[in-house]
Amino acid sequence: MALVGLVGWRGMVGSVLMDRMQAEGDFALIEPMFFSTSNAGGRAPAMAKNETTLQDANDIAQLKRCDIVITAQGSDYTKVVYPQLRAAGWKGYWIDAAKTLRMQDDAVIILDPVNMPVIKDALARGVKDYIGGNCTVSCMLMGLGALFKADLVEWMTCTTYQAASGGGAQHMRELLTQMGSLNASVRSLLDDPASAILEIDRTIADTQRGLSAEETKNFMVPLAGSLIPWIDADRGDGTSLEEWKGGAETNKILGRGPGFGVPATPIDSICVRVGAMRCHSQALTLKMKRDVPLADLEAIIKADNSWVRYVPNTREASVRGLTPVAVTGTMDIAVGRLRKLAMGPQYVGAFTIGDQLLWGAAEPLRRMLRILLEQ
Repeated sequence: MALVGLVGWRGMVGSVLMDRMQAEGDFALIEPMFFSTSNAGGRAPAMAKNETTLQDANDIAQLKRCDIVITAQGSDYTKVVYPQLRAAGWKGYWIDAAKTLRMQDDAVIILDPVNMPVIKDALARGVKDYIGGNCTVSCMLMGLGALFKADLVEWMTCTTYQAASGGGAQHMRELLTQMGSLNASVRSLLDDPASAILEIDRTIADTQRGLSAEETKNFMVPLAGSLIPWIDADRGDGTSLEEWKGGAETNKILGRGPGFGVPATPIDSICVRVGAMRCHSQALTLKMKRDVPLADLEAIIKADNSWVRYVPNTREASVRGLTPVAVTGTMDIAVGRLRKLAMGPQYVGAFTIGDQLLWGAAEPLRRMLRILLEQ
């Protein structure tokens, strides 16, 4: 039975991962070994078997005992510990939610319902590093990956609508705190049916602009009742790192571009943070390589995997089925608003939404563990 080290299991992504592993019976198949950065020596959770003590997550000797390490501890941890572990001669499998190793030549971005052939080829070649992809990219490909696999897409542009949880737990708390501050500023006006809506609007704007540094320390600016049209680092060319990932990671997941001998598919994005708690959405424009009937595109999308939930392009279905409220906490990847665009019959519009803490983060990790256990 494989000894599997688990790091970062108490964080937001790690907690979702633990829930999914318990739900799918993964712990029955492994000897889990729990690591901690803050409570080494403490008692491991109930899923532990023989390794009942929390190990120091920076202890290379203990990590080296593991056949597989799964980490959701974050990029800073990976940057420090991973090279030390490999330098110590460890030959095990590293499964990681962080972005640090994604674009390394000897690492594979994992999303097996989309790129199982790429994963199997890497395993056959002895690749040891398997990295979860960008959350928005993974959710998009779970919904529309079939069109790429069928080699139908000439290029794609997308505008993302990314939830607060993409930044982490503290960002979610900050959004809720801001919401509370806004509500409190106009509570008496809301209680009065005769109050003027423009007075409420002015008060809200003044409150937003007057939020303290403490109330905006994570997002830097107000998000509640607003949006932020930039996510992640400035690359210096007018794009953000998050926007670059859309093209770079999509092509690597699909096995295209430099190193694969297949031309990359051009993909560009504008990434926007919105005041949703969970679930990332994307409005997409795709140019197809040929005019494919809409019914055929719908059939291809529906048949691709068990988690796609196709939403008919009607007002009623869209407003009920293509929202964070409808998708949060589910394994569904909702795809809708599919239609031909005015630019011509080869141009298609679509909208996707998925819970980025599931298919965008935790689920590919636990599924990669299963792939390793079954090989």
